[in-house]
Amino acid sequence: MARSPSQNRFRLANQILEVVRDGRFEVGHHLREQQFGDLLQVSRTPVRAALSLLAEHGVVEARRHQGFFLKATPEELHRFSLEVPPSADQDLYSDIVQDRLAGRLPASFTQTEIARRYDVDRALLQRTLTRLVDDGLLERNTGRGWTFLPALDTGMALQNSYDFRLITEPQGLLVPTFKADPAALERLRIQHLYLETHPRIATVDARQLFDTDAHFHETIAGFSGNVFLLQAIQQQNRLRRLLEFGGYVNRRRVRDWCREHLAILDAVAAGDQAGAAEIMRLHLTNAFSAVPSFETGRRA
Repeated sequence: MARSPSQNRFRLANQILEVVRDGRFEVGHHLREQQFGDLLQVSRTPVRAALSLLAEHGVVEARRHQGFFLKATPEELHRFSLEVPPSADQDLYSDIVQDRLAGRLPASFTQTEIARRYDVDRALLQRTLTRLVDDGLLERNTGRGWTFLPALDTGMALQNSYDFRLITEPQGLLVPTFKADPAALERLRIQHLYLETHPRIATVDARQLFDTDAHFHETIAGFSGNVFLLQAIQQQNRLRRLLEFGGYVNRRRVRDWCREHLAILDAVAAGDQAGAAEIMRLHLTNAFSAVPSFETGRRA
């Protein structure tokens, strides 16, 4: 998907913010264009544009003939979020997902109907529908039209799903048959460290994020030795696919759940199944609070 110069500027600014946060830079730190260019593998010109954007938002200070200097405190940096302007493709993709979650789109529709609804050209619509199919959210009908795959698309279904997972997933860590595979644990750790430390998390495809998340929960369930538990978690992953894709706009939350997953992996590797179960319970509670809200059926 092509990105506009404006999008690239915002993405690069977010990458600079991640470096500043991770480096725990102090107020007044000189943010040198060449250093960021070398680190992020871009020229100084886009770095200067990104730093100017951060200056517009009061995060850094631009000093004439001196460069850019950090202005925001660590606490202010933690709270600051810079949203990347979406492309036309991303706009349409997001509109379709959100309209389906809100009940404004039926389960099945024709291409003519959806083209009329969103008033977009045929090429853009076809690209977006193909991407929805590739992401496992939509399927082409045998005859005409398209159908959304079964999903958690009501507030009550969402609440029931998380209640079910809170009952089953932590308990799966405590059954006598639970046995972790060290090699599988290490593979999961590597996958999560890749995302948790990724300097450009906003550029990671939503499909990769979902697959990493789903594979983690299925692997932990598989360690229980209970095939029914594993099948139940696999079914939940299929149902929550649409909802999760709609919620990956918040990439800060992605880093949070990566850290929560890593904490569970650490506890399992240390043989602390009770600790892992408690972290899993907190993780699922946090996940529920972060998903998109519905008009009804949502817990306070």
